[in-house]
Amino acid sequence: MRICIPTETDEGFEAGVHAHFGSAPIFTVFETHTRTLEFVRNPNHRHLHGTCQPLSALSGTPVDVVVCSGMGARALQKLNGSGIKALRARGTTVEEVLRNHAAGVPEEITLQNACMQHQCH
Repeated sequence: MRICIPTETDEGFEAGVHAHFGSAPIFTVFETHTRTLEFVRNPNHRHLHGTCQPLSALSGTPVDVVVCSGMGARALQKLNGSGIKALRARGTTVEEVLRNHAAGVPEEITLQNACMQHQCH
């Protein structure tokens, strides 16, 4: 399984989790079988509300699930339409998020609990 976590930097397991999926400068992708990390830059991390294209940054990088603090409804719909689930992150670093993800049943992000106007964090 490949888990994508939006992060502030590409500092590996110590990287801080970015608060919002679409505006993350880096997408850290963890491969559970090999326990390796891959870093994908998000060239569109600075954008007007509703105009982000995070999936275009991830094109060519297989991802099964996105674990993040929050995301808007449009990004959620695009992810779900591509067969990718979105789950709520618990933790402030990649290592904490992965540990908490493995330890429990994470909350799924749905249209009902998605962000509105970046006011969710």
